Amino acid sequence: MKNQALLVIDAQQELIDGNQNQNTVFMKEKLVNNINLVVEKALKSKALVIFVRDLDVSKGKGEGFQIHQNINIPENSKIFDKKATNAFYGTKLKSYLHGNHVKHLVIMGCKTEHCIDTAVRSATINHFDVTLVKDGHSTSDTSTLSADQIIHHHNEILHGHYNIDHFSLVRSAQEDLFTPTHDRYR
Repeated sequence: MKNQALLVIDAQQELIDGNQNQNTVFMKEKLVNNINLVVEKALKSKALVIFVRDLDVSKGKGEGFQIHQNINIPENSKIFDKKATNAFYGTKLKSYLHGNHVKHLVIMGCKTEHCIDTAVRSATINHFDVTLVKDGHSTSDTSTLSADQIIHHHNEILHGHYNIDHFSLVRSAQEDLFTPTHDRYR
């Protein structure tokens, strides 16, 4: 099925590996491996591959700002830089997706409770069906919750999150993510 895109959010070197002020994300190797797996699936499905980078990471420059060195970046992928938590705010992402007639987004990346949560919710109100990759997003521990708890909580609350016409489902990286199952639930 065409009209799909993989949206990899904030999978940046310093955000994934951490720095002197911030811990590495939970299960970073699994995250990177699953991103690479889903990138391959996207390419086989002829879906667009899009990366979004946060300009706050590593002050928007240097190696730390770049997409993680172990992530395969296809030549024809598109990269958007953002200043806000919301990947759609202040970027040309929405117009790019609509211009390519995208109807379904597969979302992965960092950090779960911030940019991933916001992207899933924003995508549904911007007329996209969303598949959140349940083992394809991560975060680090907070003073209140462990990263594992945050990830599991978001997988639970975002599965079935809807805005009347469009909604999100949560599926494993091992599944056929580019065969959307949303119509089974409409």
